[in-house]
Amino acid sequence: MLMRFDPFAELDRLAGTRFGWPFGGTARFMPLDAYKDGDHYVVELDLPGVSSGDIEVAVDKDVLSVTAKRSIEHGADAEVVISERPQGSFTRRLSLGDGLDKEHVEAEYRDGVLILRLPVLEAAKPRKIEIGAAGETRELTTAAA
Repeated sequence: MLMRFDPFAELDRLAGTRFGWPFGGTARFMPLDAYKDGDHYVVELDLPGVSSGDIEVAVDKDVLSVTAKRSIEHGADAEVVISERPQGSFTRRLSLGDGLDKEHVEAEYRDGVLILRLPVLEAAKPRKIEIGAAGETRELTTAAA
């Protein structure tokens, strides 16, 4: 389970609203979608213009961190007229719940999108308890997905 609460996200949003880029701008550069697909949670982060070698994914305790670096180079004689695309190093952190297998996170980078698959631990999967007749006991079984 991904934790929806991020204590710093509201501060980042407020700073971004009040002061603009670069304050609170990490989500602006690295927007994500997260959803559950069977026995996995999937997180997709947009990283346009980033080389796969400039992306780091790490899990430390209950925090998944994605760090990406993007540099935009113009020719030596180029005169920049407008520069709105963010560049530099960006980090996005997600709090992970206890029900995820943090040892088996899979990462794939395709078409500018980083796709992370986080498996749900067997112990965290839904279980169905059958009720037996008086004097009879039944074992726990895993519910069908």
